Amino acid sequence: MTNLYFIRHAHSTYTPDELERPLSEKGKKDAERILALIQPDSINVVVSSPYKRAVQTVEGVAQQYNLEIKIFEELKERTLTNKPAQDFTAAITKVWEEPNFAWEGGESNMEAQARGVSVILHLLQKYEGKNVVIGTHGNIMVLIMNHFDKRFDFSFWNGLDMPDIYKLTFAGDVLVGVRRLWD
Repeated sequence: MTNLYFIRHAHSTYTPDELERPLSEKGKKDAERILALIQPDSINVVVSSPYKRAVQTVEGVAQQYNLEIKIFEELKERTLTNKPAQDFTAAITKVWEEPNFAWEGGESNMEAQARGVSVILHLLQKYEGKNVVIGTHGNIMVLIMNHFDKRFDFSFWNGLDMPDIYKLTFAGDVLVGVRRLWD
């Protein structure tokens, strides 16, 4: 069995710079709790989105196991639009209701999901039988999970915490179990 620990990044301090947005003080404290929640499993690999807040969220795990964080562009958050949405709730609802729809300069659910799933299939093949921590973001995480199980949908995404942790267990590329670890 291969275990993927999807870790949605902890709370961040808002800046318009998506790539360099750091964790807030609350986010840093929450990130410290992650290691205790994923143990007693030993972690073999740590990967992350290139965004600073995702990397910072899994840094403690990488340090504990003396691992380098491998960066995957495909794990970055989905691009909703190329400019700030006037009504974020309406904009995100529309893309979930119409999976092939994309706002100007943004990705449809199908496009973002395909991007994310491609790296997950790669990780499942390359690290079969291992425990892999994945530092990522809420929307792309749920789109990936939705590919394997349709119950992970818009309402599921709406109920996520920041951070949040889901342990997905796979036999090959077949999802056989999901357990939430964040309390």
